Amino acid sequence: MSFARTNGIVLHYRRIGRRGGPRIVFVNSLGSDITIWDDVADELGADFDLLFYDKRGHGLSEVSPAPGGIADHANDLVSLLDHVGWDSAAVCGLSVGGLIAMELAVRAPARLTGLVLMDTAARIGTLDAWNARIDAVLQQGVAAIGDQIMERWFSPGYRNGEPDAFAGWQRMLERTPAAGYADTCRALRDADLTETIGGISAPTLVIAGARDLSTPPELVADTARRIPAAAFRAIAGAGHLPCIERPVEVASLLREFLFQGRRLHVAEQGGRVAAYQE
Repeated sequence: MSFARTNGIVLHYRRIGRRGGPRIVFVNSLGSDITIWDDVADELGADFDLLFYDKRGHGLSEVSPAPGGIADHANDLVSLLDHVGWDSAAVCGLSVGGLIAMELAVRAPARLTGLVLMDTAARIGTLDAWNARIDAVLQQGVAAIGDQIMERWFSPGYRNGEPDAFAGWQRMLERTPAAGYADTCRALRDADLTETIGGISAPTLVIAGARDLSTPPELVADTARRIPAAAFRAIAGAGHLPCIERPVEVASLLREFLFQGRRLHVAEQGGRVAAYQE
């Protein structure tokens, strides 16, 4: 268990896997913590150097004293990369984590060796919907919307087939601090990267759960079409969190994209870590 004050916020992070291997940093969805990636980490840890962290206001990370936008979350990520000594890495962002990853790809392309966007979009939700959710959470806590969110997060097959795990993930969601959850909702409400993601130059893989109700596959695919040379893949049967429902398939897609499809390598060049493709 590790902590670092980055960009003025204390973040909880975890680094595992093969030191010196290709680097991947994972950015979580709204209302989740780093445990959502555990099964994916089990699949990739022997070959990749993996970095996970709880966003501000989530898990064991500090709640920001003032509301922050997607740019602030991206700055948190840059500061964390600096803290662990990573000049660059592949970034895998899920839902709001995808918006954070896209923001980083637009503003600081040199920090990315590859971009994986999972169940996300350049614009998610509407002003009225986010305001209603913010009000409900601040007045009644995250548990007040827990059942509604879980129905959108997981496919019927997972809800019915894994009732104990489903209950555990709901506890994770409902333990998210209300202030942290609401702040991230504001960031989502105000974010619209539709006009900027066309400038993303990083190799990009876009993944959608075919049963996702939070960011439906057609919305995710539309974002993929806006990014030059992005590849799109749908995972059959998965909801909003394929990393939980289909971790082996997610890990396989990541491995293929970073190792085989793009043949991404990391080399020391003049004291800096630089990515290149064959």
